[in-house]
Amino acid sequence: MNRKKNRQNTRNSKQVSQSKSKRSTKNVLGVHSSQGQVRVIGGDWRGRKLPVLVSEGLRPTSDRVRETIFNWFQFDVPGARCLDLFAGTGALGLEALSRGAAFVQFVEFSPKVAIQLEQNLHTLNVSGERVNMLQADALDWLEQPIAKAFDLVFLDPPFHKDFLPSILQKLFENGYVDSKSILYLEQEKSQELPCLPAGWEIQKEKTTSQVRYGYFVCKASD
Repeated sequence: MNRKKNRQNTRNSKQVSQSKSKRSTKNVLGVHSSQGQVRVIGGDWRGRKLPVLVSEGLRPTSDRVRETIFNWFQFDVPGARCLDLFAGTGALGLEALSRGAAFVQFVEFSPKVAIQLEQNLHTLNVSGERVNMLQADALDWLEQPIAKAFDLVFLDPPFHKDFLPSILQKLFENGYVDSKSILYLEQEKSQELPCLPAGWEIQKEKTTSQVRYGYFVCKASD
């Protein structure tokens, strides 16, 4: 009788162990293969959902904020040359392409995130003349002067890294923006929007529970 009971207990122990093992494996796989989605909210790809990696620090601009941004820029995006710096999921640059931007330069530091964005661009079958995807450190990339300024620059750096002073300095010094450019900025709500060179003024600004965002134009160009 004791032997029978011992055998039963052994079988029960094995079943519990196997069950825990399966749950553990499932959790590990879930972490490594986890993906989210970003949805294009307007233009040619309206409603299109694209996979994005779930990664620490990766913060796609929300649908609601993007809707506000592209309402602001509805007449500026068609035909524009855009820079999506710190691209991440590429939500801003993809939205611009969908709405008729002539060209978008994406710059993303993380190799895995950059690969996913490149795959999404391939899925959308975007012509090579309209897009360039670069995996690089944005601060290093901005060291090189550029021949022609971008019409619209999307600037959404990682939060709590204090990158903005250096980024803005390089953007202006090396010709990435000029007096006809529009500079969009997204940052922590707790931080005041930065001061830009003389003539540059905040045109519109909004906040959410966590984010402060707005765009600057150069009034000297009017």
